[in-house]
Amino acid sequence: GFTEEMSFITGSLQHINKRILTSATYAVPIPDFIGITDCIKLNFLSETGLTPGMLDIKTVFSADKDKLDALFRLLCYLGNRSTVVFCNHRESVERTSNLLTDKGILNVFYHGGMEQQERDSALCKFRNGTSNILVTTDLASRGLDIPNIRYIIHYHLPATEDVFTHRNGRTARMGASGTAILILSAEEKLPEYIVDVENIELEGAYPLPEKPKWSTIFIAAGKKDKVNKIDIVGFLSKKGELKQEDIGLIEVKDFFSFVAIKKIKVGAVLELIKNEKIKNKKVKIEIAR
Repeated sequence: GFTEEMSFITGSLQHINKRILTSATYAVPIPDFIGITDCIKLNFLSETGLTPGMLDIKTVFSADKDKLDALFRLLCYLGNRSTVVFCNHRESVERTSNLLTDKGILNVFYHGGMEQQERDSALCKFRNGTSNILVTTDLASRGLDIPNIRYIIHYHLPATEDVFTHRNGRTARMGASGTAILILSAEEKLPEYIVDVENIELEGAYPLPEKPKWSTIFIAAGKKDKVNKIDIVGFLSKKGELKQEDIGLIEVKDFFSFVAIKKIKVGAVLELIKNEKIKNKKVKIEIAR
């Protein structure tokens, strides 16, 4: 998607004589503008590609054209496991996320129409366990490396085989196993490139997934304010009276930071630190939106 920009950058670096290209998939030929005449290829995949059994592909049938009820029941069936739900449009992402929330399923959403801080917040909550369900467009199908994503749900069918491959690539990474599930309405058929799949029968009612045990707080200070992870841990331990096991993943951005904290501790911590300073500076600290 960035051929023109890459061609310009490469063409502007005339005196670079060693070029290394990396990719998680081997699907596109090397463009001519790279100027490679004698290349060495390093392939870290096994000869057969994926190890058998690493990625399972399954289907779920929806009786309705609107597949929300099938998605809701599927998420209850799967339980509280790390899951990415792919939709084809931004509007569908927000609608699906809001309707799941109304039904009692905690989730976050992510798409290209959001402000950068909103995107960072959503991904951080998904990465640190504040939410185990991410509803997203194909923006998250490339470049998103979050360990231990267990399920990929194609709420809307992928537009192409390439999109299907990249969506599924968010799971079954680095030797882990994963499952991709396609939800099909009565009017839809499996794409011809998908064969030999098992169907999941959703019978009866399933309990809501267990709520995550983590919450995320937002701190309006980051790298540009000379704040790092050690500063944040020290601040929360000393001023917020948290133990090490009460503090989860910390992500420090340029101008703000996100910290996972045990949900049962959040109220007390915010009360303890509301008038305290980090690096001698009073900054806004609140539950991440």
